[in-house]
Amino acid sequence: MTQRSGLHHTDNITRKSAVTLVLWLLALGLFAWTLRQLPLGDSVSQLALLSPPDWLLWFLVNVVILYLAVKRWQLLGQALLASLPLASLFRLRQAGSTVSFLTPGPHFGGEPLQLYWLHRYYGTPMHRAVATLGLDRFVETGTNLAVLLAGVLMLLGTTLLPVQEWLLVTVILAAVLCVMLLAAALVLRHPDWLARHCSPLAERLRAAVTGMRGDRMIGSNDENVRQKGRGGWQALVALLRDALSGHRPKLWLALLLSLAGWVALLIELAMLLGFLGLAVSPTDVVLVMLGMRLAMLLPVPGGIGTIEASLVWSFQYLGFPASAAIGLIALIRLRDALVLLIGAGCLFSFYRAGHYSEPAVLAE
Repeated sequence: MTQRSGLHHTDNITRKSAVTLVLWLLALGLFAWTLRQLPLGDSVSQLALLSPPDWLLWFLVNVVILYLAVKRWQLLGQALLASLPLASLFRLRQAGSTVSFLTPGPHFGGEPLQLYWLHRYYGTPMHRAVATLGLDRFVETGTNLAVLLAGVLMLLGTTLLPVQEWLLVTVILAAVLCVMLLAAALVLRHPDWLARHCSPLAERLRAAVTGMRGDRMIGSNDENVRQKGRGGWQALVALLRDALSGHRPKLWLALLLSLAGWVALLIELAMLLGFLGLAVSPTDVVLVMLGMRLAMLLPVPGGIGTIEASLVWSFQYLGFPASAAIGLIALIRLRDALVLLIGAGCLFSFYRAGHYSEPAVLAE
């Protein structure tokens, strides 16, 4: 690795760290400003409204939500001939989600580590690891966008929202969903064309990875690396095509589980609002959920500040008391803290595995 490339790599790391720090500061500032608008002293009294059976029911609903997400990933892995036990997938998912929560960006950030763990510790060939993780994220993101779009269209038919502003949100969501579907069609129907047009990006990524590894043996092995990359891409496309042609029931079931996860999320929110003493209609629940999920799309770590601001706005709009807003915020962040604690334990387990275990044998 040359001195110039090393300096360039260091500059990139410094620039990304500075951006991350700025986003964290903005998120914490928004979080503090939002909390100043709320009666923080009422948070304890709001949490006291929940009885022990309420806490138990809430815990069970969250277990179901996590199970549906992990089971969806397992079904997609089975369709792609890369099946893993539920416990292993839960460990992978929560460890990656912890990294994603702390990374500026909407629900992404831990995927490179998940690919590494799948390949190293579970012996999954890289093209299958990319296929199963990519398909799971595609189904999850596509379902999220489709449900959000349906929620916006549902509320447009009411007097709750100003039409022009939310028409813009509708267009953006629909456009992103269409781009995702177009990208999927290109991968499946025109993989060679896509590979040719993306080859400069692939070369830059390969050079960056080579530079990070300090590999100076470039040139003699260059063509071999390109051939291996093309072979992996072709194997990935073939795997996706085989899944679509031979395992459609599993794919449809995975999609249904993703939709069931959304139903469980809406039930959880309605349940929490009921625990806090609020009488809500289905449109009220959709509006509160829509505000939170749109806030989570912003490039802020864990939606810190943005979710709180969206709840303040939606509660004021619906005429709900501010004390209930602080109660819901406390419950949401309590759940996030517990999930992060579990994810941190999963993350630490991979750290320990890196020190005390040998890599898994790859099974092609």
